[in-house]
Amino acid sequence: MLWKDDDATEELSLRQSWMARTPLRASKALALPLMPLAWRTLSRSNFDVVLSSSHAFAHTVKVGSSEQTRYLSYVHSPARYVWSPNFDGRGSNPVLSGPRRVLQAADVRLSRHVHSYAANSREVQARIRQYWHRDAHVINPPVDVRFYTAAPDGDRQQNRDYLLGVGRWIRYKNFDLMIEIAASAGLPLVIAGKGPEEEALRRAAAKVRVPVTFEVRPSDERLRQLYWGARALLFPTHEDFGIIPVEAQACGTPVIGFSHGGLLETVVDGETGFLIDSTDPGAFAPLVARLAELDPARVQANAANFSPSVFAAKLSTWVTDATA
Repeated sequence: MLWKDDDATEELSLRQSWMARTPLRASKALALPLMPLAWRTLSRSNFDVVLSSSHAFAHTVKVGSSEQTRYLSYVHSPARYVWSPNFDGRGSNPVLSGPRRVLQAADVRLSRHVHSYAANSREVQARIRQYWHRDAHVINPPVDVRFYTAAPDGDRQQNRDYLLGVGRWIRYKNFDLMIEIAASAGLPLVIAGKGPEEEALRRAAAKVRVPVTFEVRPSDERLRQLYWGARALLFPTHEDFGIIPVEAQACGTPVIGFSHGGLLETVVDGETGFLIDSTDPGAFAPLVARLAELDPARVQANAANFSPSVFAAKLSTWVTDATA
């Protein structure tokens, strides 16, 4: 998104590139080679500040011809399929190792104009330093904690009698491990979301002795109900940040997950959840048994650290300092 302030007015204009008006908008892979061209033809105007929200190559955008333009980039992650193929299978094919090196070199070369970076987590900050050799501020993304803090129908008395897994049903999210954890802990499991692993997960669920319920594409309201009714959110996956654990904590629901990635920033181990460096389902059961030690009010209070107002304040400070 580009905006221009003409003659001190407050008018904002939002314009899409020509690519957004073609069938290419439905295919990220096909559109990728043309993205730099599309970005560079967005506008011939000059801008004081250009702020990109980048999860792939948007930070390479350079518009206009003014040398005075300040470029800031808020980064969700350097392109995983280029830099971290172990996380993203799209780039893991050995045949792609050559093209990957070319893209890595271009990614660094075409982003030299960026004056300041911000990362959505310390995890991403470390990748920016490792891959691009640049420093970055950390500004965690905003989460609608107010919506989730409000109990469904005003009722805060929930049974909290099941474990919950939320997210896209894909392999690296480890929903199969969640099923095994629930079986080991002897508690029902609710799995909410959608994804290509649904059939495999249903087969795995049929083999355990605890009930496993699938909630396909739940609405926000239904998801909030599920958070409020859960004893804990299971999140045994490695995410850059992870909004779902914050949503759960806003409902007073603690989180049990891996002791790395974004959970190190969003969960206070021993206070708002439990973190563990293990993929053994049996190792999670003792943590489930300790959930009564946690104070739901403390869990909710932690979620407030990731509210939109906190994000806006940090973002504003960063932009002000970077353009001073």
